[in-house]
Amino acid sequence: MIKVVDNSIYIYLRTQTPSDQEILKMADGKHDAHELLQAQAHIWNHIFNFINSMSLKSAIQLGIPDAIHSHSRPIFSQLIAALPVHPAKARCIPRLMRILIHSGFFAKAKIEENDEEEGYVLTNASKLLLKENHSSAAPFLLSMLDPILTEPWHYVSTWFQNDDATPFHTAHEMRFWEYAGNEPKVTNSFNKAMASDFYY
Repeated sequence: MIKVVDNSIYIYLRTQTPSDQEILKMADGKHDAHELLQAQAHIWNHIFNFINSMSLKSAIQLGIPDAIHSHSRPIFSQLIAALPVHPAKARCIPRLMRILIHSGFFAKAKIEENDEEEGYVLTNASKLLLKENHSSAAPFLLSMLDPILTEPWHYVSTWFQNDDATPFHTAHEMRFWEYAGNEPKVTNSFNKAMASDFYY
């Protein structure tokens, strides 16, 4: 945990991994602790960047933008009632919503002007993800974040070391159009994505 007191940075570690210990040693008079922490935060941001896109994908699959649109400024209980969520997992939805609010896809606003209770509202970005929107970006998002298209990114380093034409070929042992020709679901998803992208 990092705590700032009087513009000084204090690091509290419940369990120190070797990398944590190394950072503390490096910051011991030889390097600027603030700069090292910024560098570590930069690395962590890139490590966990996938959480934003996967959280957004989950929101689309659960129909959260459409549920908020259908129920003007729904409070938590109303939102849960409108979603296909297992009762035991309902308590996790606020965590998902916090990520998406932080990412700018949703926001919270007062139900009434003089009311303290807040409900969820759409932002300009999430309005582009509504099913009723003829130029919805949801099909494009779902297609691009399909495991079939994201898996090749795990093979980029391997691709650099072989003679395959693309990382997709390295991951799936065939070209994209060959794969799509054998998987109608992939073809359908890709076509919807391209139709969606056409509007932009």
